[in-house]
Amino acid sequence: GMELTGFKRKLFFWSLELGAKFELHKNQGPMYNAKLAIARKLVFSKWREALGGEVHAIVTGAAAIQPRLATLFTAAGVDVLEGYGLTETAPVLCCNRMELENREIGTVGLPIPGVDIRLKEIPETATDGQPAKKEIQAKGPNIMLGYYNKEEATREVFTEDGWFRTGDAGEWVDGRFLKITDRIKELFKTSGGKYVAPQALENKFKEASFIEQMAVIGNDRRFVSALIVPSFTVVEDFCRQEGLDTSSKDIMLSHARVRKAFDELVETYNAHFAHVEQIKKYELLAEEWSPESGELTPTLKPKRRIINERYADLIEAMYQ
Repeated sequence: GMELTGFKRKLFFWSLELGAKFELHKNQGPMYNAKLAIARKLVFSKWREALGGEVHAIVTGAAAIQPRLATLFTAAGVDVLEGYGLTETAPVLCCNRMELENREIGTVGLPIPGVDIRLKEIPETATDGQPAKKEIQAKGPNIMLGYYNKEEATREVFTEDGWFRTGDAGEWVDGRFLKITDRIKELFKTSGGKYVAPQALENKFKEASFIEQMAVIGNDRRFVSALIVPSFTVVEDFCRQEGLDTSSKDIMLSHARVRKAFDELVETYNAHFAHVEQIKKYELLAEEWSPESGELTPTLKPKRRIINERYADLIEAMYQ
């Protein structure tokens, strides 16, 4: 939509705004429905064509999809259904369904038939004022027997009573939809002894169109900081509208107005988190991360160890 001009551009962004207001379980009235029908015909139909024209639903997994995007595509008439599982669970545990009553955006849906899910408190993750995280544990005919020739590793991923430990923390929404909150293995402790879930912060902040990738830092540190890879198409568009030089990524990131936009963003999204979890300092990176360059896994999750090594000097500077 960034290369559109004039009326087409206005129409595109009008449709996006309309789609963002879509709600699955609510009739939003004849006026809204009429506008959505127009947006579907003039703008969203192009999306469906780009997907082959026959697509009824898209099932997504591997990394969290932003509720904003799932909402938008569903409004556009392409139902996005998020699911969840692991290689060890062959691979699906839960999924949202086509029927509206069995679907909730922002969750990974209902357990599939034959699979049982329970949430078990992990006591050591409780800190003063913060309740313990609950691990998602699963049972079912799809769960592996164990890792080949690795008894020790196998013992570690099963509970005494035979449930598979996913390593993910979660909660129930409306008592039936599973929502993944963070990855227990990735929790870190600040030097003040507070647990922080980097994934929860990253997923929330990445809802901002300005932010492409992000890694939250703070293990054994006094406060939480972040490395942010901006979405350069959005930054460039912003610079053009503001009449700023766009000749290189470094130059775009050096503009005071760009920096101010990011400051405001960080402030806005920090409001969703407790004071100890909030991002106090951040750095914008001019190079984009990818699985090829090594900072992301194939499913686009940050490789924390590599990022910490690669940007050690930059990180140290934030804590000086």
